[in-house]
Amino acid sequence: MRIRKLFRFEAAHVVRNCASRRCRENIHGHSYVVEVFISANALDRGDMVMDFALLEPVRALIDRFDHAYCLWRGEGEEFKEWIYRCNRRVVEMPVSPSAEGYALLFFVLIDEIVAAIPRLNGDGEARLYSVRVHETATGYAEAFREDARGVGFSSGDVLFSGAILEEEGTR
Repeated sequence: MRIRKLFRFEAAHVVRNCASRRCRENIHGHSYVVEVFISANALDRGDMVMDFALLEPVRALIDRFDHAYCLWRGEGEEFKEWIYRCNRRVVEMPVSPSAEGYALLFFVLIDEIVAAIPRLNGDGEARLYSVRVHETATGYAEAFREDARGVGFSSGDVLFSGAILEEEGTR
């Protein structure tokens, strides 16, 4: 069985090396919708795949991206310096901040979170099935386990600006 939990965030980016001149040459933003799908080979004692309340760490992770500039680590140093100088909320990513990049990144990060959630009231295994990231109302990218194999990054490769980390400490 599979469940889905939906999250939202607003963010800005530039997607270098893409076909669209508007996207590769201009800072722009989107209202993202992130769908997290979790599957289990058995329901827990509450007859659930997973209690949605256990996904609070996923909400907290996605909130780190909200109203942030998402910066591809491969950007030129001058641009990176300017972004950090002009923005308090910056997420530096090891992949391009395209819908596909977000889907892969979130799959890797959320998979680490879900794997750490104990299955307290039941047998079987609950695990991340896929992550779908809607960049617009008409387009999305979806990452699965096989897509995330061998991506060459982990949660430690995502850098969050001090302002993002400071805000978490005040909640």
